[in-house]
This record gives sequence, structure tokens and C-alpha cells, in this order.
Amino acid sequence: MKDCIFCQVAQGKSPSWKVYENENVYAFLDINPVSRYHTLIIPKNHYKDIFEIPDHELKEVISVVGKLSKLYKEKLGIEHLQIVNSNGAEGQQDVFHIHYHIVPRKVGDGQNIKWKVHPEWRDNFDGMLEKLKND
Repeated sequence: MKDCIFCQVAQGKSPSWKVYENENVYAFLDINPVSRYHTLIIPKNHYKDIFEIPDHELKEVISVVGKLSKLYKEKLGIEHLQIVNSNGAEGQQDVFHIHYHIVPRKVGDGQNIKWKVHPEWRDNFDGMLEKLKND
């Protein structure tokens, strides 16, 4: 997509700090990092979100997420991180080209994610699973 910033990055039309690249995947340091070595991993082909990307390309992207996470542990001693992916505006996706964040973490970094839990929803687990069954 011509107007997609991540497509422009993957095509070398917009500046980036490349961490890794292969035929189908590009990884680079986030231009607005929340921690040192905050990295984005994207498919080179444009897919808006997890619902659009074909399984074989998603597997390759996830494989690179794992490869870089292990590299960061081996080379940098980073043992604590979050892998983040958001889909859709209500899912807090901000760039509509599927991407994964590797966010190295440490105590006191101020980047805590705190979810509001709903234990009362447990009572409906059976009904929730029933909706997922194939007929």
C-alpha cells in the first residue's frame, strides 16, 4: 500500500534501523521506543491485521519474533520482555499493517500493563465454548 508507513519502511522508502530482514519479514527498531531495543516485526506484504495475513506468512513473522527474542537474550542478556500485537482500532492498533512488538522490560520501567479482570464471566465459560463448536 502506497500510504502505509510500514510498507514504505519494508521497501526502503522510509528510513529505519534494521535489526533483521529476510525475503518476507522485516524487523526494525521502533522510532518511538518505550524501552531500549523496542523492535517491530512486520511482514513485507501488506496485511491490515491478523484476520488478513495468510497462515504461512504469520508463521514466518512469529518465527522471527522468537529468533530475535533469543538473540536479545544471547547478545544483550535481555531475559524479560513482552510480545505485543494489537488488531483493530478498539484493540488499540495504531498502524494498520500487522506488526508485533518486542518490548524488553525491567522493574521500574513504568510500562506496566494492568488489565481489569472479570472473574464473574467464568460462570458463562460453557456457553462461550458452545458458540465455538462446529456443527
